[in-house]
Amino acid sequence: MLTTDYVPGTPNWIDLGATDTDAAVAFYSAVFGWTFRSAGPEAGGYGFFQLDGRTVGAIGPLTEEGATPSWTVYFHTADADATARAVVAAGGAVRMEPGDVFTAGRMAAFTDPTGADFGVWQPRENPGLQAVTEPGTLCWTELYTTDDAAAREFYRTVFSWSYQDMPMGGGPVYGIVSSPGGGKGEDTGQGGIMQLQKEHLDAGSGSEWHPYFGVTDCDATFEMATELGARVQIRPMDVPRVGRIAGLQDPWGAPFALIQGDPTMS
Repeated sequence: MLTTDYVPGTPNWIDLGATDTDAAVAFYSAVFGWTFRSAGPEAGGYGFFQLDGRTVGAIGPLTEEGATPSWTVYFHTADADATARAVVAAGGAVRMEPGDVFTAGRMAAFTDPTGADFGVWQPRENPGLQAVTEPGTLCWTELYTTDDAAAREFYRTVFSWSYQDMPMGGGPVYGIVSSPGGGKGEDTGQGGIMQLQKEHLDAGSGSEWHPYFGVTDCDATFEMATELGARVQIRPMDVPRVGRIAGLQDPWGAPFALIQGDPTMS
């Protein structure tokens, strides 16, 4: 399960790149009860989503040419520069070279060989998210990929991830991701990898990471989000041994998901 005891390879930050940050703040605040705290005038519009005074994510204006609204998942690293070299050696691409974020830490952004964007965060003064695995916070991360085998090998090489396969009732096999030292006993899952099916590939779907946020009532949160303009990807459904989930795109197209239940998927 996700915790705030971050070790290399575990998710420790998420942020949303938005075309209209004020409107996006209003949407997510209504859906999850978040508040917004600016990082200051020198941060270029970047700021923090908070819940009960704890940082649970961040948001800023899109800065990359051609970028579309999306959530970026960042993974802990002890050395962002070394991770950048490992990404390139494993066939990925560097979208943003490692750089210091004031005195908070060091970050970099990459694209895996299947086309999914992600980042790394090397903590200094800011260790990462202050709350996870509870309602209104990050509870799971998931990669839809055009090439399951290539994605698994890439992240295994870069982060030393291991995978436990979970059959999906005759459908695709779901790979549960674990990082070395990222949990205790059997409770080590931090995310999942799933092969995009042919109908999705034929429709033009590409590889992408997205966050799952915990909720106490999946159906009620789903209804609120859609009433506020979110688009439906997966209607609320029960998943055995997991809980109740739903998939959405926010009004500007950024994918995210909801989960009510046990996010360990064990």
